[in-house]
Amino acid sequence: MSVRAVVLGAFLVACAGSPEAAPASPGTSGPAVGADAGISEQGLRQVVLDVSGHLVVAEVADTRPARQRGLMERRQLAAGAGMVFVYPASQPRSFWMKNTYVPLTIAYLDPSGVIVHLADMEPMDESPVPSRYPAMYALEMQQGWFAESGVKVGDVVKGLPGPSRE
Repeated sequence: MSVRAVVLGAFLVACAGSPEAAPASPGTSGPAVGADAGISEQGLRQVVLDVSGHLVVAEVADTRPARQRGLMERRQLAAGAGMVFVYPASQPRSFWMKNTYVPLTIAYLDPSGVIVHLADMEPMDESPVPSRYPAMYALEMQQGWFAESGVKVGDVVKGLPGPSRE
């Protein structure tokens, strides 16, 4: 087993126990913000994001098929884990919860990673949940995670992947 796998495993266990995993202290080993964190069970690349001081392992949906599938059919989402949707440019966005069983909160982000809108989304609800402002990214987490973590509109998400090519 590689050192990277051991570090990631320890990080995921820590996140499962606490929704507020803190970034590694200087001089200690730990996942680097923006670093690849492996491949998910669904075959998506994962990255480590810093959401206002909270580390999140996020699956990256940066292709049309991955964005269309999103978190559909998932019955659970690990604590401290989410999905980041990446687009080629900033524009008004809208999401829905078709075939999605986990209650989520979505954060719409501008190209700099600033949260411009937060909205709760209910399982299986096909009503559109539009962004209030143009967004290049959307980060979905378990419903309530942003509020419980003290994350609000205007906060910054660090470690986001570059724009999608499609």
